[in-house]
Amino acid sequence: MKVLIVSDTHGYETNLHKVIEIEKPFDMLIHCGDLERDISDLQSLVDCPVAAVAGNNDYFYNLKPNDIFRIKDHTVLLTHGHRDGVYYGINNLLYKALENDADIVMFGHTHVPFIDEVDGVTFINPGSLTYPRQEKRIPTYAVMTIDEDDLIETEIKYL
Repeated sequence: MKVLIVSDTHGYETNLHKVIEIEKPFDMLIHCGDLERDISDLQSLVDCPVAAVAGNNDYFYNLKPNDIFRIKDHTVLLTHGHRDGVYYGINNLLYKALENDADIVMFGHTHVPFIDEVDGVTFINPGSLTYPRQEKRIPTYAVMTIDEDDLIETEIKYL
């Protein structure tokens, strides 16, 4: 299974369209917030399930603040992260993951790509396709693959 993970597009879809074309085919699209669009706009771009949550700039759109769902045998906690203090670390997300039996946490907000594993929980922040903040400021996204043996590989990709 191949999952495309994006975040912080802030209403600009040019890079999102490029990434969708580059990564096709994939089985699911996940947006970690700050779409500044309705989820139906996102769904209209792809032929697969879409999950998205509200970021701190999504107050005009009907999006959940968090979502918990399954991908194969994994429980995913999807959040933007602004309510969890992600600029100061992932401890709050770790507690939230453990409370919800999630083994994968996907978040955004910092605009800096990040992958780490802590206490059996994998944390994925795909960075931003629109306003990257890491060194060299290149737009980023993530691709997660889960093979037949349930092994997960996640890669940060640069546009």
